Amino acid sequence: MYKDIEFDIIFEDDDLLALNKPAGLLTIPDRYNKKIPCLSRILEDKYGKIFVVHRLDKETSGLMIFAKNPETHKNLNTQFQEKQVLKIYHAVVGGVVGRDKTDVDIPLLPNPFGGAGVIPSARGKESLTIITVLERFRSSTFVECNLVTGRHHQLRAHVAAMGHPLLIDDLYGENTEFMLSSIKRKFNMKKHDVERPIISRITMHAFSLDFLHPITNEKMHFEAEYPKDFRVMLQVLRKYSSIN
Repeated sequence: MYKDIEFDIIFEDDDLLALNKPAGLLTIPDRYNKKIPCLSRILEDKYGKIFVVHRLDKETSGLMIFAKNPETHKNLNTQFQEKQVLKIYHAVVGGVVGRDKTDVDIPLLPNPFGGAGVIPSARGKESLTIITVLERFRSSTFVECNLVTGRHHQLRAHVAAMGHPLLIDDLYGENTEFMLSSIKRKFNMKKHDVERPIISRITMHAFSLDFLHPITNEKMHFEAEYPKDFRVMLQVLRKYSSIN
């Protein structure tokens, strides 16, 4: 059923599984349409019972951990809940971020007006993201985000709240795709050709996780390689939008 869906296994033992989720794939079944492919079902087809520890949005690529047994699941859940897991995301945001490092400590609340996502609110749950600039371009910035807490849409809402929504984010920003023509001077195309977007999904990637192995207590560190669209986006920005 899911033969055409590919993902990279980064680590596997008897207790847990680390993998690189592709963008466009749900973590768990859709609430309304159970026929839409999702990662948890793909893994259950291969491994039998599998335990979801955390989630990534459908359009987010990157590192995910799954448990293979209840004991591992309980331990990992506790580590996530007690903020013992270091969760690092890489993202490209719109505009040039001035400060090299910013702590965004803004509570987030599910949208009370019936819309999707979350909003900044004093009535919301504590949410902290530490944002570090990795590279600046003429009209965007490549950043590393340490999600100290793990709220729904936290990274997307926090960068938007600081005035720098993800370069592509149709919910918290304005852009739905990134075109080469938006940054390349004297961009020309052949007649009748249609420009294709470099990337047309949210510009964030779950890059790494640090935690303790639930059984051996060994320190674990995993990283997930960028998918092609994210990698090409950075290459294009470095070539045509560098400020160095």
